[in-house]
Amino acid sequence: MRITIAQGAFLPVPPKRGGAIEKAFHALAKEFASEGHTVNYISRLCDGLPTKQTESINLRHKRIKGYDAPKSVLMLKWLDLLYSIRILRNLPDADILVTHTFWLPILVRSTKYGKLYVHVGRAPKGQMKLYRHAARLQTVSSPIARNIQHELSDADGELSKVLPYPLDPAFLQSVDLQKKRPSTLLFTGRIHPEKGLDLLIKAFTSLPSRIKDKWKLRIVGPWKKEHGGAGPEYLNSLKASGAEAAIQFVEPIFNQQQLIAEYDNACVFAYPSLAEKGETFGLSALEAMSRGCLTLVSDLECFKDFVSHGENGFVFCHRTANPAHTLAKYLIRLLESPKKHGNVAVKAVAKAQSYSPASVAKSFLEDFHKLTSNP
Repeated sequence: MRITIAQGAFLPVPPKRGGAIEKAFHALAKEFASEGHTVNYISRLCDGLPTKQTESINLRHKRIKGYDAPKSVLMLKWLDLLYSIRILRNLPDADILVTHTFWLPILVRSTKYGKLYVHVGRAPKGQMKLYRHAARLQTVSSPIARNIQHELSDADGELSKVLPYPLDPAFLQSVDLQKKRPSTLLFTGRIHPEKGLDLLIKAFTSLPSRIKDKWKLRIVGPWKKEHGGAGPEYLNSLKASGAEAAIQFVEPIFNQQQLIAEYDNACVFAYPSLAEKGETFGLSALEAMSRGCLTLVSDLECFKDFVSHGENGFVFCHRTANPAHTLAKYLIRLLESPKKHGNVAVKAVAKAQSYSPASVAKSFLEDFHKLTSNP
């Protein structure tokens, strides 16, 4: 099978600047290629990466001019259009075309580029009607799939399908759950208000001294706007709000082994996202579970696909009148006696194993075959 993957305009592949979608589909591309399928991967040209590159016998890269993500949504869409036009001029003939830009699915009308397989990485905002001609609208969580179908008519059929992001194989290597871990509460992800970091810092600073004096909070992730963060002003406001507590702000880590080391040296992981419509999967939470961290997430629908409260992780309600107080209560429970929840960590690791690239890639390939076998 000939598969083309057209990545977005703002981050490179391999994921030298991070990005959950870029990490996931690069891992899938390698699995597709290892199964004997021809994969042509088109992505942003930057960071010294070559215009053309052969990663393996079946996986070839072509990179074209892209952009740093702008602050303006209107400018972002304009740059996405320019980038999508460049992609259109470079598309090879294929059986499947996986897209990750807003405009490319609208521009592609020829079947010679393959069955149109649109990855929907965010909650839709009315644009699904523009993609009715696609063979598939794929997303990573059940609530987003329902939103997709809600925007379509009954005549469009069941275009949406849920297939999750895979974990990088490095995260699935064995982890010693008996090893004593530092008293570290960890967050990894974009430094942005929608991730609930104000809430996390407020909850942490309100903890009783008997706990707060023994623990540190590490916040790791990109803060620059071009990397998806909210910029230096927001970062500095977070630092000011937690200045008196043991809070460490760490520059983004894009090296997988270094990132794994962060998880392995943390006991509890918190991901209090407030993005009711923006959060689609929460890959960081799954990564933390794979390394045996006691993982605490907010009560967003997307987390329910892999987090079962009290079984392999914990969920707090962020919609209460005082969410910081609610979060603090859960933190006290976990930080005061993490050893009591050892069985939760064991089940978290087991759950993460089902998200291996090989397993997820198999599901994608089955769907590709289904689509290409139908006229």
